[in-house]
Parts: sequence; C-alpha cells; structure tokens
Amino acid sequence: MAQSHDMMSRKPPGFRLFGGAGSLRKYQTLVLVLTFFAYTCFHMTRKITSIVKSALDPQTKVGFSHWGRLHTNNTLNIGWLPFNGVDGSALLGEVDVAFLAVYSVGMFFAGHIGDRMDLRIFLTIGMIGTAIFTTLFGAGYWLNVHSFYYFLVIQMISGLFQSIGWPSVVAVVGNWFGKSKRGLIMGIWNAHTSIGNIAGSLLAAFLLKFGWGWSFAIPSLIMAFVGLMVYIFLPVNPEVMEIDIDSGEFNCEKDTAKEPLLEPGQEVKDKAVGFLEAWRIPGVAPFALCLFFSKLVAYTFLYWLPFYISHTRIGGEYLSDAMAGSLSTIFDVGGVLGGVLAGHISDRLDARAITAASFMYCAIPALFLYRTYGSMSIVWNICLMFITGMFVNGPYALITTAVSADLGTHSSLNGNSRALATVTAIIDGTGSVGAAIGPLLTGYISSKSWSAVFTMLMAAALLAGLLLTKLVCAELKGKAPSNASKDAADAQGNGTVDYFVAKTDLSSKPSAHVMQQYKVGQFDLL
Repeated sequence: MAQSHDMMSRKPPGFRLFGGAGSLRKYQTLVLVLTFFAYTCFHMTRKITSIVKSALDPQTKVGFSHWGRLHTNNTLNIGWLPFNGVDGSALLGEVDVAFLAVYSVGMFFAGHIGDRMDLRIFLTIGMIGTAIFTTLFGAGYWLNVHSFYYFLVIQMISGLFQSIGWPSVVAVVGNWFGKSKRGLIMGIWNAHTSIGNIAGSLLAAFLLKFGWGWSFAIPSLIMAFVGLMVYIFLPVNPEVMEIDIDSGEFNCEKDTAKEPLLEPGQEVKDKAVGFLEAWRIPGVAPFALCLFFSKLVAYTFLYWLPFYISHTRIGGEYLSDAMAGSLSTIFDVGGVLGGVLAGHISDRLDARAITAASFMYCAIPALFLYRTYGSMSIVWNICLMFITGMFVNGPYALITTAVSADLGTHSSLNGNSRALATVTAIIDGTGSVGAAIGPLLTGYISSKSWSAVFTMLMAAALLAGLLLTKLVCAELKGKAPSNASKDAADAQGNGTVDYFVAKTDLSSKPSAHVMQQYKVGQFDLL
C-alpha cells in the first residue's frame, strides 16, 4: 500500500488530477512528443545568439575582401556596444565559449544528479531556468546594458541550466524504448536538434526587425510554456505509471520493473553508477573523444554559419542578416536527413562505429567543397550546405542518442538501469568541450582567414574518424565471413553455443532466436 502511494505521488500532476490509465503505446507516444518539443526548445534558444551576432557586430559589406569581411570604424553608431568594435567577433566568441564551457562542465554534474532524482522535475528546472536567463540576455536591449560582463555572466548561467536538458531527455526516452531499431527511432527523434536550430533561426531572424531583444524574449516564452507541459504530463518511466513494460499492460500490483533497454532476464538494480565507473564502460572513451571533435565542427556551424554567410559574397552580393539567418537553416535540414540515415544504416549494418566514422570522413570533402564553391551562387551554396549538414550532423546525432543508450545499458553493468543519464552526460559533456573550443577559435581565426577556419574543421573531422579506428576494426573483424563461419561451425560441433559476436565493445548476449540459428549452422550478423 505504501509503495502504491509512493507511485501515485511520483505521477505527473496531470495524471493525478485527471486520472485514467493508458496503454504502453500511448505513454511512449506522449514521451516522444514531450521530450521532442522540450529539446527543440533547448536548441531553439541556443541558436538565437548566432542570428543576433550580425546585429550586435555589423561589418561593412561594400567591396570585396579575401576573407569575406571588412571591419568598420569603432565610432560608427551601428551595432551594440561592446560588440561593434574591431574586436567584436572575438568578444562574441568569448561569450560563446563561456556558455559552452559551463554547459560542458555542468553536463557531467547534471547526468550524475539526473540518475538520482525525479527527471520530470529536473528537466522542468532546466527549461524554466534557461527561459529566464535567455530573456535576461535579451533584456539588455531594453535596459540599454553595454557591459560585456553582464552578457558573459548571463550566458554562463544559461549554459548551466541548458546542461540539464540532454541527459534528462535521453534517460527518459531510454526508460520507455527497447533496443529494436533504436538507431532509426532515435535518429528520427533526434531531429529535434535540427528542428530547434531551424525554428530558432527563423524566429530570431523574423524578430530582428523589431529589435534584437525580441529575438530572445519570444522563444523564451515558448520554452517556459513547454516546460510547464513537461512538468504536468511527462511520465519518466513505466514503473511510475504502473505499466508492465514486458506485456505493455497496466499492472498496479507489480512490485518490480525491468528496464526495457536491458537484456531479457536481467533484473534492474537501483544503485546509480559512479562517474569513474561509467568512464570505464568499454566504448565510452573513444566515442566521447570522437564526439569532442564532431561537436567542434557542428557547433562552429551552429554559432558562426549565419555570420559567415552574411559576411561572404554569394553570387557577387552580400545577403542581409535576416536572409543569412534563414539560409543557414539548410544546414540543419541536411542534419535531419543525416541523423535519420546514420541511425538507419547503423541498425541495418549493426555497426555504430563504422557508420559514425564513415560520415566523418565524408564530411571532409563536403567542408572543402562548401568553402571553395559555396560562394558561386545561392543554388550552389544551398546544395553544398545541405550535404555538409548531412555528413556533419549524422554522426553527432548517432553518438548522442543510440550509441549513448547502447553504452548506458552495457552488459558490463550487470543489469544496472541507473547509468543512462551519467553515460549520456559523459559522452555529450566531453563533446561539449569541443563545442566550446570550436566557436572560440573561430572568433579569432575568422578575423584573419575563413579558409583557415575550414582547414581547422576538416582536421577535426579527420581526428573524429581516426579515434574510432579500433572500434571500426573490431566491427569489421566481427563481420568477417571466415571468422563467423568458423566460430559457428565450432559451436555446432561442440553441441553448445556460447558464441559472442565481438563486433565492438557494444555487443550483448544473443537472443534465443539467434542462438537457434547457430545450432543449425546458420549465421546472420543482422
């Protein structure tokens, strides 16, 4: 009775108030929708500064410059102090890195806390806090604030609240969905990142004409509203809603729950995994370091692409700030397709590392072509930007979703279900360090040469792919027909089957169906 009362108290207020019991499918749909819009809002508010940069730090666009930008005199009454001087881009880069540095450090703590408290409340705190401090940044417009440190501190606190979002939404989704087609499902779900960037770009660009402060205020109100919906309606796991995840039916008498992402027969353990223990999970370190360089590339585009477009002659003309912001959304449209493709391909091949590395290697020529030929015309710019977004965001989406969920339920955890948020935070937190460094370096390097910026991005993409070499080799070795046939034959000859496909460190015990295939001499890696 006491347990039933505890479950009722942990239910979202909307369900406690209106009552009713839904099916597993309905709860899963609700979780996908709410977490999708929640993280869309996180990225929507995160994207605003990249759109407003050109209004804060306007550059002369008359004439031609090899680097696509010419500095204005500090005395001109345009832009917004202190960002409209000759060091404006460097100051904006410092604001970006302050935000991302706190975001990356906060991510490690957020994952640790998220595995130990109610994720619905924790996520709501992150959303409301982000909305408040994003609004305060825009309030500098109406309050006529020109202190660099005001904007710096506001962005740092905003980054702290933003760090709560990703570990929370991945952990909630992980609680409700099993391994079947995880890459495809999470690839589609992860479109919230690009949709948020697109929504933030279009909304902020539209509101610029009313004053740059509105570009921060209106998206913040939207985020606060979605945060309220999360608090009222988000069910964090099947146990809280008294759902039997195995049968998908309502079960108010069940006193134990099985984690859907765990292997059949594994009992859920309640003790949260420690930070160092999570780092030691096989595969966490290489994927985390790969994401470091992958996010360095992705976030450089996130924060600087509209600025780059507006200060580069395309088809012989400079685009307006609003037009540049709108055009930059093509990169995120390509990112949506890239995330879905990476997830689907990795499911079909059962090869996360091969897929992620291949996308990163393909991003290198895409970056070169965009820098070299993107200025020829609007059409060329759109096509090459779309392709670049697809290859840059594909592995980024795959690693932060399906790979994180795989590693958060690794067999070495022996059924411990409380590692998802911690592992997700470690991987994305490490990636966010790269996300902080990329925009910071771009702020300084771009003042001399945008070609040097793209060289940096291509080098980062190469390193991201190389860091997965060991896992790629393991996956290729596991898929070798000769090894597979030999091991299957040995297993059949011995009369017992205990074979493990050593594709990567992400492997798990074979299902009963696969075990039977080995017994009859069949071998199917897919």
